[in-house]
Formats: sequence, C-alpha cells, structure tokens
Amino acid sequence: MHQLFEHTADLGLRATAPDLNALFAEMAACLVSAMVEDPESVKPAREVRIELAGENREFLLFDWLKELLLRFETDHVLFAAFDVRVTDAGLTATARGEEYDPARHVLSHEVKAITYHELKVEKTADGWLAEVIVDI
Repeated sequence: MHQLFEHTADLGLRATAPDLNALFAEMAACLVSAMVEDPESVKPAREVRIELAGENREFLLFDWLKELLLRFETDHVLFAAFDVRVTDAGLTATARGEEYDPARHVLSHEVKAITYHELKVEKTADGWLAEVIVDI
C-alpha cells in the first residue's frame, strides 16, 4: 500500500509492505503515482535493469527513487512495474515501463527532486514503512 501526503510546498510519499523488496517496489509505484494522474495508463512495454550499491537503507531508497526520476528526466521513460531485490550491499531491480506519451500520460506533479528531509525506512510490527519528501 502506498499514499501521497501534502507537505508545505513539497509532497510526501509513504508506503508500507511486508518486506524490503516489496517496500522499495511500492515506493517506486508511489513516485509514479505522484508524477502521473493515472499510473495504470503506463504500460510495462520495455525492461530496464538497475543496480545500486549501498548499505544504508534510507540512502539506498533515496538513490533508487532518484534513479527512476533521472530516467524520466533524461530518457523520458515512465515505469509501471518493479521487481526489486534489496540486500545488505545494495539493490538490483528490473523496472518495466514505456516512453512518456503526452497523449496518454497526463502528468500530475512535476517532481523536481527527491530529498533527504524526513527520509525513513523502518521496521514496524506489520512489516516495513518508508517515507520520503519530494520537491515539486
């Protein structure tokens, strides 16, 4: 489960999941839902493999979301599905999506940057919780 929440001139992303792999996938989906009015309009037409090194879970989440945002800004790719494997050394992921098509993908928020402000990844009684604030 993921949701957006207002945060002054920024936007907060929050997700919960039973494990870290699902949590990172949910946070990626949450980022897409912040960017696109109808995330279901994005088709998983092509695959991109992403590998990131890092031991700190918060910084790894930051790097993961930053990489997805960078792919949108530079390659104009929106993602629809995520298979993520988080380890003690980093993450490997397969993201599936397609090129941004303004005729089909109505943008919601212009996410300018992922921030470190209030960034958290923590174990809960039910699994895992993550939050990050994005600059819009």
